[in-house]
Amino acid sequence: AIGEGITKLKVSDKVACGGATASHADIVAVPELLCVKLTEETELQQAAFTTIAAIAIQGIRQAKLRFGENCVIIGMGLLGQLTYKILEVSGMYPIGIDISDTQLEAAKKAGITKVYNRNANGIEDIILQHTGGHGADAVIITAGTSSLDPVNFAGEVARKKAKVVIVGAVPTGFDRVNYYKKELELVMSSSYGPGRYDAGYEEKGRDYPIGYVRWTENRNMQSYIDLLASDKLDVSGLITHTFKLEEAEKAYDLIHNKIEPFTGIIIQYDSEKELKKSVLLDNKVVSEKEVNVGLIGAGSFAQNVLLPQMKGNCNFVGIATAKGNTARYVADKYGFSLCGESAEEVLQDEKVNTVFVLTRHNKHAEYVIKAIENKKHVFVEKPLAMSEEELEQIKTAYEKAVEKGEAGHLMVGFNRRFAPAVQKIKSLFSDEQPKSISMRINAGQLPASHWVNDPEIGGGRIIGEACHFIDLAMYLAGAEITAVSAVSMDDTQGSDNTVVINLEFKNGSVASISYFSNGSKKLSKEHIEVFCGGTVAQIDDFKCLTIYKDKVKRIKLKGQDKGHKEEIKQFFDSITGGQPCPVPFNESYLSTLATFKVLQSIRERRRVPITV
Repeated sequence: AIGEGITKLKVSDKVACGGATASHADIVAVPELLCVKLTEETELQQAAFTTIAAIAIQGIRQAKLRFGENCVIIGMGLLGQLTYKILEVSGMYPIGIDISDTQLEAAKKAGITKVYNRNANGIEDIILQHTGGHGADAVIITAGTSSLDPVNFAGEVARKKAKVVIVGAVPTGFDRVNYYKKELELVMSSSYGPGRYDAGYEEKGRDYPIGYVRWTENRNMQSYIDLLASDKLDVSGLITHTFKLEEAEKAYDLIHNKIEPFTGIIIQYDSEKELKKSVLLDNKVVSEKEVNVGLIGAGSFAQNVLLPQMKGNCNFVGIATAKGNTARYVADKYGFSLCGESAEEVLQDEKVNTVFVLTRHNKHAEYVIKAIENKKHVFVEKPLAMSEEELEQIKTAYEKAVEKGEAGHLMVGFNRRFAPAVQKIKSLFSDEQPKSISMRINAGQLPASHWVNDPEIGGGRIIGEACHFIDLAMYLAGAEITAVSAVSMDDTQGSDNTVVINLEFKNGSVASISYFSNGSKKLSKEHIEVFCGGTVAQIDDFKCLTIYKDKVKRIKLKGQDKGHKEEIKQFFDSITGGQPCPVPFNESYLSTLATFKVLQSIRERRRVPITV
């Protein structure tokens, strides 16, 4: 199958892939720019070297070698041998160096002729003979070692003004003399080339314009395939072993235990074998009157916080995650009956009556709507949606289900409502009393590359995190939000991660939320104060509650409790007991809508009324 917007490939094309998702599996999902099309004539076994060949090609490009120049390659493993062969068919003159006679013999068997032992007598003179007495135009280091010798040896055999390119894993400390006298350039080569480790390029398909970046990781991969298609390059001699997929463990034993010499190892798949796309771990019988959970997504928050609270209070039926190994691990740990092929399988499973949506934020709305349409109860981690458009789509789907009498519970994971400290404050005041609420959130900084900061995946920290406190303020105020105003501080990431949010409520209450990402970890993360009728209630990091009235009363809580346990308990109890949802949909809708209005207020620099 191919995804939307893919135009260069069609179903049934043979392809070579790279990156972390191109793993040893029968089925993989690979982004477009980490995938190159093969010709019908290309041998699949030789195309299997595409990833490592792209690494070799990037090293060659970093050396900036030209036709007719020579290059010493230090390290004649698979990467070094590929580098040698690609240089040779590209009009350059390579010389291979290694400290292992076994490795040198393997290279010779693969058709590589000019290879020498690093410790051979007169090795420097041998290299001079091959380079016209000048030294190497470039040295590419493909070795992997903790020794400084490769970099120092490169300095000895390189000519004046040459480049030394580090492709392999070697330390960069070196003797200064040769590098200084010859004015050598020491250059690093990063994996397959430009685009590597850039999520925008690799995951979102944002290619670099060829006029500005001639050779990207995708174009390096394509270069290798073009060389194979031209019949100039033959790497079949690098294949020393072949194993069937069922024997893959033997292949890894060979590598780790070095049972015998090896270079390239091929794993063969049985293309005729019918694949198990889902795994039934057991077929336990569940009652419709119980909470029968289907889990979509199982990241660290799900595994460390929610699942331990759910265990023993529900039946774990089906699970689907972005990575199958995660699904299987969690399924085995918590006793799920089924590892699903996809979220769709969980959503459509008749045994599942309650769906937990715990994916990254950009998938929440899609799965919530599908769960509603499949007549399931839904628990979704915040945020409910990533945009007003998604929020309205959820509202429409939910209201249709209500009209048909098919609506289950739809609850957003606003857990702080259920914290013991919050419940105590809630009991002190009536909803009708106007309150002044102050919240200081010392959120800390996230790396700019963190997925929460990605506007397409996480939505940013206001949508993804500050929504918690907007909802909590509305709950404590006891009334609907009627207007918001907000101002953010410019930061180095160009985001709105440090912001002051002001909320107005229908009962006259007001709230100020200071959400700061530029503070110290030494300060408590969450400080909440509610002022009302001569009383002040103060929560410090959900560890301590202090009531200021005629006297000061300090209540030390039993550890930090942000309400997760009670949240899950009440959600499950409401399902089995036929009670209303603990967090009414209209409140989740309104607090989510207010989150989007905060962003509007920041953009437009004005107070934004909220009408529903």
